[in-house]
Amino acid sequence: MSYEGSTTWRKHDGRARALRYLAIVVAIAITALSWRALDIQYTFVVDAPRNLGDLLLRMYPPNLAYGAEILPPLVETINIAILGTGLAILISLPIAYIGAENTTPNAVTYALGKFLIVGTRSVNVIIWALFFVVIFGTGALSGVLAVAFRSIGFVSKLIAEGIEEIDAGQVEAIRAMGGSPLDVVVYGIVPQIKPAFVGVATYRWDINVREATVIGFVGAGGIGVYLDTAINFFQWSNVLTILIAILGIVIVSEVVSAYLRKKVS
Repeated sequence: MSYEGSTTWRKHDGRARALRYLAIVVAIAITALSWRALDIQYTFVVDAPRNLGDLLLRMYPPNLAYGAEILPPLVETINIAILGTGLAILISLPIAYIGAENTTPNAVTYALGKFLIVGTRSVNVIIWALFFVVIFGTGALSGVLAVAFRSIGFVSKLIAEGIEEIDAGQVEAIRAMGGSPLDVVVYGIVPQIKPAFVGVATYRWDINVREATVIGFVGAGGIGVYLDTAINFFQWSNVLTILIAILGIVIVSEVVSAYLRKKVS
């Protein structure tokens, strides 16, 4: 904050403004270099509207009779999201406990908790799906594990942050009354993080419904398997039917998730 002259006021002094302008110039330069390095073929961009129109003509109308055939994989997709979220929550709870500064036993467990949180979040769900398909083969089991391991970092991070924001007085009161470590968790921590926990769980399930629709591209079960097959065989009317079905379950999951988050807020 600086004053220049008798009436002019500026939030930043000259040095700070120069650094801000330099940062903007550097950001623009990096963006330009990145764009150039991508070597985008603009001829494809010019042809894109025509290709899109041709694709839409091939897809319309959707094959409504195909809807009955894709109902089982749609249900499987929802089940993958539910089971994957549930498994992620079970694994995330102890990780969140050791990943929170006010509950972790020592510095080593805290570092381990943070490592697990960061490590599981840094791997995309498709990579997890490929990994588990190699181990367990194609099918819903690989999909459940992929969704679960992708969700661990997200769930444990937010729950750990919720634990760090609890009222320490309630915890100390239980300890002062001779409560065991389990009593502290059950009666001192859980009631305080319950709203955040329910919100995180429902929000993550909503995300997992979306992710469960694409892991089938690598053989991890769900509607993605049928979508990949329809694309590979140029069955475009079936593709549109599947896309409409995916949109439907995503909308339903969004409505359910929003309702549950509203009830606990």
